[in-house]
Amino acid sequence: MLNYKKMKSILFALTMLINLQLQCQEEKKPVISWNGYVEVYYQYDFNKPSDNTRPGFVYSHNRHNEFNINLGYLKGSYSAERVRANLALAAGTYMNANYAAESGVLKNIYEANAGVKLSKKKNLWLDAGIFGSHIGFESAVSKDCWALTRSIVADNSPYYETGAKITYISDNSKWLLSALALNGWQRIQRVNGNSLISLGTQVQFKTSDKILLNYSTFFGTDKPDSARLYRTYHDIYGIVNFTDKLGLTVGLDIGTEEKTPGGNDINTWFSPVGILKYTINNKWAIAGRVENFTDKYGVIIPTGTPNGFQTMGYSLNVDYSPFKNVLARLEARNFSSKHAIFIKESQTVSNDFFITGSVAVAF
Repeated sequence: MLNYKKMKSILFALTMLINLQLQCQEEKKPVISWNGYVEVYYQYDFNKPSDNTRPGFVYSHNRHNEFNINLGYLKGSYSAERVRANLALAAGTYMNANYAAESGVLKNIYEANAGVKLSKKKNLWLDAGIFGSHIGFESAVSKDCWALTRSIVADNSPYYETGAKITYISDNSKWLLSALALNGWQRIQRVNGNSLISLGTQVQFKTSDKILLNYSTFFGTDKPDSARLYRTYHDIYGIVNFTDKLGLTVGLDIGTEEKTPGGNDINTWFSPVGILKYTINNKWAIAGRVENFTDKYGVIIPTGTPNGFQTMGYSLNVDYSPFKNVLARLEARNFSSKHAIFIKESQTVSNDFFITGSVAVAF
């Protein structure tokens, strides 16, 4: 028979083993997952650009009169209790236009980042690498946006950024706070000759499941030290879902940049935008957009005209989702500028009307 001391030792060992198993069960097991996305589109611009390329300030869905891929990517993700990582490689006209300044294989990296959770009890993460921008309510993934094409302000502010960020999400998930150190304004590699790290912040508040408020900032430069012009950017927007069917997004972006290095005078640009969406049923939805982009001094969109870039935009799109992971869309959109900045049959005109159709599949 076992004596008392041996029984005690066995019971102690069993207790330790059970506790260890319970601890392992409580921890999140590492998960590796894969997903992908492809969006094919056709666009017809009634100004009929001779090179089949849309105006220079359009970076998404920017090819005329041809079938093409706006964005296609394959993404792998790793997720554990306190470690996470993402890698996505992509191709398409979106990548060609937005990554034109990058070199080599960097042109095809849609996302590449790793993160570590800094607290056992709080949702506090440190992430570094290439990730989606903290600026704006529209992303490069069309199916996640209310309108088929991107707003002018979305196309002319960062879609992606590279650096490190600390993000905190409150226990009730209502607050998101983030501070960022970045390589620049939509950059993987910093501009040659630029030794300054850019900074960013984000504050997001969900008052309920129906209301989201966001304020993001950027402070830095996109020029070499010899011609450094400090840039400040404010991105403010709210998303309100009045009902399960009706929603409104309203945003206002304001940017400033020094006119001369170290000078007191600044150039300012701004862009208000509003999108109203109505979901008819689980298959059909419609959305209308009104926007304005004013850049009198050509900081972001140079035109060479006396009063710079001052353009109104209007669009209406119809969405059809035959399956949960498939979205077919049709959009009519018009740009109306204060000056004749568009080209039509070798002449300059002040309007640009175009129609876009797309099919997006997520898997």
